[in-house]
Amino acid sequence: MGGAEPHGRGVMQAPRDTTSAMHSAQAAGAAQAGRGRELADQILGESRRAGLRAGSRLPTERRLADELGVPRSSVRHALAILQAEGRISREVGRGTFFRTAPDPLRDPLRAAAGDGALDHAMLPDAQRRSGADAGQGFAPADVMAIRRLLEPQAMPLVVAWATAADFEEMERCLAGGARAASYEEFETWDLALHRCIVAASHSQLLGTLYAVIEAARHGQVWGDLKRRSASRERRLEYQEDHRMLVAALRARDSAGAVDAMRRHLTRVADHLLGEGQWSGQGD
Repeated sequence: MGGAEPHGRGVMQAPRDTTSAMHSAQAAGAAQAGRGRELADQILGESRRAGLRAGSRLPTERRLADELGVPRSSVRHALAILQAEGRISREVGRGTFFRTAPDPLRDPLRAAAGDGALDHAMLPDAQRRSGADAGQGFAPADVMAIRRLLEPQAMPLVVAWATAADFEEMERCLAGGARAASYEEFETWDLALHRCIVAASHSQLLGTLYAVIEAARHGQVWGDLKRRSASRERRLEYQEDHRMLVAALRARDSAGAVDAMRRHLTRVADHLLGEGQWSGQGD
């Protein structure tokens, strides 16, 4: 009996150690995502102060890392964010180049308030905090409910008004998501794809409303839920959902696009908030 007790304590200790390790990994991932956004904004600001414009070449990753005093891996993550947002293009063998200034339809809050800032006048009082905290107070269930109301119903507008350039941007985001090597990178391209799909409605009001939803998706609670629910299998499911959605939009199939977006958001909600909880709602 005396020899069994220490063994029992060791068995009981393992789950706590595992849980602690998981929480530490989630906190590290959330911190990395926040630092990536801050560093991306810093790179934009420094480059524009240096007079770089659309078509200008950015310094190499190594030089940026040296000048900013951060690891190259951090610079790489920040550049991935800027690439997903369409701010830069990365060309193998040539380098990294600025594309264009922010498009008010694609990123209305940033375009209105300047890079690195949210227009807090457009957020509820509880949300008027620093840019890093914007979106923290929205419950994930609330975010998903509003996404399920708004995004599927926006698809007929996208079908009616999307241009060849819009579809090119969607394909760019699909390709970026397929190449993603980490959760954070895939999430960056996921955000970019949904943003550019909504932007393809060419409704500035809708784009502004969606920017508030996107701010909520940057919140820590949302990020922790997504990180806990992430897996290779689910990422592949999301990629297939995205491909089917873009295919329906390209085919100018309103009903198909609405159905594809609805099914995709149902899948995301089930993964985030409990399997089967949302299945069939709103369908």
